[in-house]
Amino acid sequence: MDEDNIQDDIRIYTERRWLRFSSGSYFPVYVLLAASYLLILIYFTIGLFKVSALSSKLGEKDFEIPELPTSLEDRLFPCGPDTRQWEYFYGKCYYFSLETASWMQAKARCEEKLSQLVVINNTAEQNFIQTRTRNDRYWMGLTDRDREGTWRWVDGSDYNTGFMHWKPGEPNNDGHGEDCAHVWGNGEWNDVYCTYFCYYICEKPLPIRIKGHHNRALSVP
Repeated sequence: MDEDNIQDDIRIYTERRWLRFSSGSYFPVYVLLAASYLLILIYFTIGLFKVSALSSKLGEKDFEIPELPTSLEDRLFPCGPDTRQWEYFYGKCYYFSLETASWMQAKARCEEKLSQLVVINNTAEQNFIQTRTRNDRYWMGLTDRDREGTWRWVDGSDYNTGFMHWKPGEPNNDGHGEDCAHVWGNGEWNDVYCTYFCYYICEKPLPIRIKGHHNRALSVP
């Protein structure tokens, strides 16, 4: 009988302790902590799953990672050590010719170098070019040979909404047949007949160096 009374006392004591604990001010705090730990565990598990999936996808792809120039030669000649006559500016390489040619000849010579006659897209590029043309005349990749008055860039860039820097009053097709544009004077653009002989500017993207192949680049001579 005494043993039964002791067990009843223990049960009553336990129930009272639980009621006191559950009704106390700390119970909500413990519940929130438990919920927080559970959420952290869930997010951590999801994060590990996503990282694992991304690593798996990257491992399946076979691509080449560009490598920044590391050698002194690469830093001195970012357009390629074998193309030292090319000048670098803002992700592109530019060739300023030492010989004169007609517009069509200039276009063909740029293409032989796996490049194109320069397409001037903004003020920064315009300023870069005009500081190097030194008031000489240089062909650029702009013409209305296909249709008079409809000017087109050789790379298909939208002429009408793009950057322009024509000399006042130009293009004027003075004397007719002025279907090709060149940079002249203080860098302003002018239209002239395409058989005119002047210097020219070619441009091409910066060569891409391949990771793991030092000094090897997808460049043009």
